[in-house]
Amino acid sequence: MTRDSRVLRQAFSVAVATGAYGISFGALSVAAGLSVLQTQALSLLLFSGGSQFALVGVLAAGPAGAPAAVAASSLLGVRNGLYGLQVSKMLDVRGWRRVAAAQLTIDESTAVAVGQRDAAAARTGFWATGLGVFVCWNLMTLLGSLLGDALGDPRRYGLDAAAAAAFCALLWPRLRSVDACAIAALAALVAVLVAPHAPSGIPVLVAATTALLAGVWRRAHHDPPPPHHWEHEGEGAAA
Repeated sequence: MTRDSRVLRQAFSVAVATGAYGISFGALSVAAGLSVLQTQALSLLLFSGGSQFALVGVLAAGPAGAPAAVAASSLLGVRNGLYGLQVSKMLDVRGWRRVAAAQLTIDESTAVAVGQRDAAAARTGFWATGLGVFVCWNLMTLLGSLLGDALGDPRRYGLDAAAAAAFCALLWPRLRSVDACAIAALAALVAVLVAPHAPSGIPVLVAATTALLAGVWRRAHHDPPPPHHWEHEGEGAAA
């Protein structure tokens, strides 16, 4: 299997797994009082699953839930901003492509991109995953909003676990040391403890922060090599 085909297979798997849960958003959005057109506009323009669910939660719960939802959406926006810092140098795009890259900078596209071994594969992974999730998410949002209550609870079909399973599949090959496994286990434990008490999306943010802090502590005490080595970096170092 060639490098590009392997990356595209990863992108397709993540896009399908993540996009499938868009059915849930479509159904919940219509149930909260939004029209099919309004629901579709949210997925097309906002395109941030956690923030979309937070907004629907406000509409469903009334004004009382607004402060929590606004706080959750803001934190999720900060998360995507940090992703932007991670991928902007790697993509090196200008003009309208920069706008497109900003729209597609989400959990899934970032995860697939940084999981590659060289810059070319990372760029392929980012664009293929971002576009794939965008298309699948919007199609499933439309399907969910049209079917509405006929679907019942989407969790019956395991759709809420599909995206998490895709992330685990991406993470597993990178756990090659005891320290990496320990950091992953710590982040997972924190997410499980926070999940029952926080809005959708916040446990992921807290777990990522935990892993980041643990990684910084590890680097300060063990001075490991950088997590990614692009091919051109090795050549430049040798020169």
